[in-house]
Amino acid sequence: MRKVAIIGVGSSKFGVRNDVNVAELAFEAFKPSVEDAGITPKDIEFVAVGSTGAGAWYEELLPAVVSAEYCGLTGAGLMRCEAACASGSAAFTAAYWTVASGQAEIALALGVEKMREIDTPTMMEWIGRAGYYLWEFHNFGLTFPAYYALYATAHMAKFGTTEEDLALVAVKNHKYASMNPIAHLRNKITVDDVLSSMVIAAPLKLFDCCPVTDGAASIILASEEKVRELKIDTPVWVAGIGYASGTANLSKRLDYVGLEAAVSASQMAYRIAKTSPDQIDVAVVHDCFTIAEIMAYEDLGFCKKGEGAKLIREGQTEIGGKIPVNVDGGLKAKGHPIGATGCSMIYELTKQLREETVERERQAPMKNYAALAHNVGGTGHYCYVTILRR
Repeated sequence: MRKVAIIGVGSSKFGVRNDVNVAELAFEAFKPSVEDAGITPKDIEFVAVGSTGAGAWYEELLPAVVSAEYCGLTGAGLMRCEAACASGSAAFTAAYWTVASGQAEIALALGVEKMREIDTPTMMEWIGRAGYYLWEFHNFGLTFPAYYALYATAHMAKFGTTEEDLALVAVKNHKYASMNPIAHLRNKITVDDVLSSMVIAAPLKLFDCCPVTDGAASIILASEEKVRELKIDTPVWVAGIGYASGTANLSKRLDYVGLEAAVSASQMAYRIAKTSPDQIDVAVVHDCFTIAEIMAYEDLGFCKKGEGAKLIREGQTEIGGKIPVNVDGGLKAKGHPIGATGCSMIYELTKQLREETVERERQAPMKNYAALAHNVGGTGHYCYVTILRR
């Protein structure tokens, strides 16, 4: 397998994007990534598009095709990847493998999702099917807030995690999103704001949940030979990718205080990258709900099992702490356009590793120049963990 680097990144503005269609949204992210890499669309040999809601949330059944044409990529190898909320990471992994295997010199991972074209109840129903629909949703009426509420109540019962601890995650992520010009929710909030917000699925409240978001992110990858040829100043290298899956039926899980798939995927990524949790300078984790971020601290080895709440209480996941997490606002406040989220994570970490974060208050200090992205699909049905180095 060849060494592979990220040479160009771009992102759209996240939010309610009724001003564009899906192809235009994709182009908004793609154009700056090509300019960043210093190439043309014709240099890209393979394209992997992460998108989940095609034909359900927005009108295009073949978003990869229309996005590729609009971006001037017709003729390149093309595929669409679906891994629920981890579809962007699945696309990134496919593009990485294409270059690492020698099949292409330059490949593109493009994540795009339009989620705001249908009403919220319909959206909740569709997302609620991203598990084992006939077992869970059809029989019990569960939706994703309810899935994660099961984990929240179990974590609280076993480790003493409180609703205030969950609220601290939301407060932190909104703080960083307020500094991020592409974030969906840029308002600062307080613990009281979270605790007094409407209950969605106890103990999770409205401000414990990520918003329904439109957005796109674009990542261009190249072989080591091409990096030298293009004279890329600050390539960001893919050090390791780990992946795993969980049971479709949640009743078959061993417990509800963490995601086994995240543990397995992170251990694989650390092994391939020849590193460990204490060597990571900054992380973005899949905080679709506040409990998910606390479990991620533990699943990724940033602290021992049951000590995730302590990490957030002590401010250890803020800039200046042990491991800055979600300093772009995370899914919670930056937004979670499902197919784009994985690529958006890589976009943020590339900027962090290059020390190009324009909003300096969001720039994590670099010691080892190593960063980690943790992207979960469903309720741990899929998981990808990617480690990057500069």
